[in-house]
Amino acid sequence: MDHEKTTLILVRHGECDGNKEGMFRGNKDFPLNSRGMRQAEEVGRALANLTIDRIYSSPLLRAKQTAQAIAGKIGLSVVECPEINNISLGRWEGRRKDEIAEEEPELWSLWLNAPEKLNFSGMEPLTDVMKRSREKLDSLIELHIGKTIALVSHRTVLKPLVSSCIGIGDPWFWKLHFDTASISVMVHGGRGYSLTALNRTDHLSDYESEWN
Repeated sequence: MDHEKTTLILVRHGECDGNKEGMFRGNKDFPLNSRGMRQAEEVGRALANLTIDRIYSSPLLRAKQTAQAIAGKIGLSVVECPEINNISLGRWEGRRKDEIAEEEPELWSLWLNAPEKLNFSGMEPLTDVMKRSREKLDSLIELHIGKTIALVSHRTVLKPLVSSCIGIGDPWFWKLHFDTASISVMVHGGRGYSLTALNRTDHLSDYESEWN
């Protein structure tokens, strides 16, 4: 017996100044900058002709603004979903990465080479992000069987979430890449999750990749 397929459209939020200035964002509530607003509109246009049944977003402003741009093209409201909120990064939030590399070289090295093992006071471990986002996604699948839903979130949510869904083992964090305002797609059916598109950016007129 065939299982109904549920389609999951995964969107990373558009650019904010934290991206542009090389900062760790975490739960610091950056809004989209001018490029990010343009990217959000371009994502909305790219998805405008799809039949999307529900749009879920991280509560952070940069994600909600991106989700609202999509929702405005297809006549939906945005549902805030705290389980796909960004990782908490404690004292790193709002700090430039080059400063952290200089001031905390051991932790910075761990971030570059094994972020799955990184853990310091005030930080939410990536394994916890994976657990909360995967549990929520599984529940959304049950709620929207046979439908198409969109999730607008952050790279440090999308990386662990997709890695969990398609079974990428440790180390997994740097094996997947999500640019700002990129579109990825997973399908869930009788054999679980399949990744059918990753980091699509052909709808964007302008973006910069973030590699650390």
